[in-house]
Amino acid sequence: MDYLSHNVSENLKRIRQSKGMSLDQVAEQTGVSKSMLAQIEKGTANPSIGVLGKITSGLRIEFQRLIDPPRVDYALISPDDLVPTKELLGQYRVWTCFPYEDSREVEVYRIDVEPGGVYTSGGHGEKTREYLTVTDGVLTVECHDHVQEIHKGQVYKFETDQPHLYRNDGGRMASCMCFFLDYANIR
Repeated sequence: MDYLSHNVSENLKRIRQSKGMSLDQVAEQTGVSKSMLAQIEKGTANPSIGVLGKITSGLRIEFQRLIDPPRVDYALISPDDLVPTKELLGQYRVWTCFPYEDSREVEVYRIDVEPGGVYTSGGHGEKTREYLTVTDGVLTVECHDHVQEIHKGQVYKFETDQPHLYRNDGGRMASCMCFFLDYANIR
């Protein structure tokens, strides 16, 4: 099953169930046969644009709701199971735990900085903010001509619209979780 068919399959089933509708009811409301709807939900059919149009019209939903990545109600991420997004041996490793995908406003990373290591990041754009909590060791963050030392258990926030760096001046690994907020479109 390809990416788009998977999205349509998952979304159609979730939307139908959230409306409390049976396949028979959806078929009656959309003009698409029950067997075709069942195949779409199982991911065994590749519906035409016309069929998808009937579904969106009949269910009174936007087309985008059918093709967007399905909503994920829960997810457990272990960075040990992920491939680092960025890595420089002896310096740092960065894992993207939750990329911008759902709301496109929040992204979550884990960063490990080796003793004596430095991780330099470019700016993330206008109206971006980072919330960082150190989970192990001590990290020093430099941004906007400000230097801040953050200890285990502390939380720090700063604007990330310009380059910044994370430095580990200690003798053991320093780790943190970073939450990036893009608030340009938040009202």
